[in-house]
Amino acid sequence: MKFDVSSSELLSKLVIANGSIGSNPVLPILEDFLFQVKDNVLTISSTNLETSITTDLEVMSDGNGSVAVPAKILLDTLKELPEQPISFTVDEENYGIKLKSSYGEYKLSGDDPNDFPELPQAESTNEIPMAGKLLEKAINNTLFATSHDELRLAMTGVLMQIDYNKIILVATDAHKLVKHSLAGINVDLNDQFIVPKKALALVKNALIDEDVKISFNKKNVFFDLNDTKIIARLIDAKYPDYNAVIPVDNPNVLTLARNDFKNSLKRIVIYSNKTTNQVILSLSEGSLTISAQDLDFSNEATEQLSCQYDGEPITIGFNAKFLIEMLNVLQSDEIKFELSSPSRAGILFPSEQEEAENLLMLVMPVMMSH
Repeated sequence: MKFDVSSSELLSKLVIANGSIGSNPVLPILEDFLFQVKDNVLTISSTNLETSITTDLEVMSDGNGSVAVPAKILLDTLKELPEQPISFTVDEENYGIKLKSSYGEYKLSGDDPNDFPELPQAESTNEIPMAGKLLEKAINNTLFATSHDELRLAMTGVLMQIDYNKIILVATDAHKLVKHSLAGINVDLNDQFIVPKKALALVKNALIDEDVKISFNKKNVFFDLNDTKIIARLIDAKYPDYNAVIPVDNPNVLTLARNDFKNSLKRIVIYSNKTTNQVILSLSEGSLTISAQDLDFSNEATEQLSCQYDGEPITIGFNAKFLIEMLNVLQSDEIKFELSSPSRAGILFPSEQEEAENLLMLVMPVMMSH
């Protein structure tokens, strides 16, 4: 089997596929890309048994065939080659691979493609079509809030809830929570599943502006991004009832410039206790005071910000790092911060939401120490 391909086009596809190759796989074959050539289309596959990626590329080939190619040596070679046509020749007897560039030739030993695991097929799935741009935004808004705690398996992923005409993405680590709803989806379906965060990060990197198709069954979710497919094994766990923690009645509403708030927090947190990162927000009509102190080192700092505030005077503590993370992700110039009492969660919104989109971020208070 022999085929010719542009080195840079191949490299960009391999970089995507490399996302599901683990650092120390359980089987040697999992360190390989599977190359399958059929009718002048090269399909590249990779898997770590949890997440799998396939991506297609047009090539000039004389015939069909397949081979498993060691990923690292091929990637390293292509990264060092300037853009040019290269040719691959595969000996189907011993899976030897010869790579030719304008500089010379490189030989590497491939593996038997039959040893490569079969990838999950999209059988008996439900389908949801979606705009790539909207999915990218929803992933950006939720991914950072997932948990790293393997003991709370459900929370290490993002919950996707399909509710007839909307899809809701939720992520939480018990300190912060994000809920991003997208309306305008029309499917006759009420279901939910949990996608591992690593898979969503790969989807985000491979996303295109066009429509994408999400399909899922009991075990896997399939993201179909035109000529790339990302398949992820779902997290088999029960997601916590997140609606129960979102306070409903929040009469105290603070509206202020997102960047001013974020920059102030970045300065004040320097003076906070290093284990809690606690900052105190003191609110009264038209005024917000942000302060922090670290009693161990007698450090303290206070700033005042102009804002709009409707509600009772309130003093409440938060972990500044969490607030800064949220403000980094929110896109709007102004944000709304709704509060009810010093012991209940605060809720952040962009001050203006896009039509058909609704984003809510929740942060738990840090109990104030005296």
